[in-house]
Amino acid sequence: MNASALLPADLQTELVEFTQNLVRIKSLSGQEGEIIKFIEKKMIALGYDEVTIDSMGNIVGRIGSGEKTILFDSHVDTVEVKDEDKWNMPPFSAEIVAGRLHGRGSVDMKSGAAASIYAAAIARKMGFASGKTVYVSCTVFEEDCDGENLKHLFEELHLKPDYVVICEPSNNKITLGHKGKAQISIKTHGVSAHGSAPEKGINAIYEMAEIIQRVEKTNLELMKKEGLRGTLVMSKISSVSASLNAVPSECEVYLDRRMIPGETEDAIKGEMDQLVIGKNASWEVGTLHRKSWTGLEINYEPFHLAWKIDLDHALSKACIAAYCENFGNEPTEFDFWDFSTNAVTPVSMGIPTIGFGPGEYKLAHMRNESCEVAQILEACGFYSRVIQKI
Repeated sequence: MNASALLPADLQTELVEFTQNLVRIKSLSGQEGEIIKFIEKKMIALGYDEVTIDSMGNIVGRIGSGEKTILFDSHVDTVEVKDEDKWNMPPFSAEIVAGRLHGRGSVDMKSGAAASIYAAAIARKMGFASGKTVYVSCTVFEEDCDGENLKHLFEELHLKPDYVVICEPSNNKITLGHKGKAQISIKTHGVSAHGSAPEKGINAIYEMAEIIQRVEKTNLELMKKEGLRGTLVMSKISSVSASLNAVPSECEVYLDRRMIPGETEDAIKGEMDQLVIGKNASWEVGTLHRKSWTGLEINYEPFHLAWKIDLDHALSKACIAAYCENFGNEPTEFDFWDFSTNAVTPVSMGIPTIGFGPGEYKLAHMRNESCEVAQILEACGFYSRVIQKI
């Protein structure tokens, strides 16, 4: 059975038009209300048995009520477009040119969302969902707070699926895991004094200077390692002083640490301790505070270890079988994302998780973001067959 058998021409057209409509809806993080309500109408029209929007504003649709449960997750928030006049096509026009759907979110990740929404309905029509419960979630505020959305959804709805598929862009390659992420705040502490008498104070910026050099050196050491490598980036610096005429009493930097499998929480904490040793400084996880489109306050702790599923796992085998049937050949390679996703929540709960989605992830967040239309259709077929094979 090939892809066209699952998606006849009229259904292919419908799916592509739905994806276009998703791209046309602006849905910045914290402003996803319109797109969530649009998805709710589509899920109901497709015959989902239950559609729920939680207090954070995430939506989840259910098809079936069998014992075996699987969830497909996509976030529907996007980053801003700050250079609209420089795009080749308007970023919210969702134009299709030369077989590619253009626009913000076409890759990250409304194409994956659309494919999964239709896949569950197709799976039931084909009998693939018999004896299973299929959930499809479209989550909010992922760009700033990856995983916090599913964490909230699972807790509020008392939901713990047996398997999770993250529909982030992977160029339609089965993706076995991704790097971990720790966002760290380091503060140095000084003593304020008037700028005309700096000897009476302690300059917190000067106190930070050696730490900055240590951060750079640490990253250079990480980059020397072969194979998968962690990274450490200083992404922000600021200071506090009584005025522009005063010695700063505090300086803060923000670090982005990407981790590979095998790096532990204790190892990362030890690394941070070494960055501040001997300095009047302290570090902590850089907690973010946001508010969802529903008004819910979000407190996000960005510290997640890397993860990777084994190829011999039942979920991996089901995905490989689905791939073979969908594409007519064995997968020639598997991917490993270098960015973080909502997978951090199910993985932390011990839920087997894997990734697969249409679009080249290197185009995410970029000017002229676009996704190959054929990949959207192929991803839909793949998701349907995963439901069959699991």
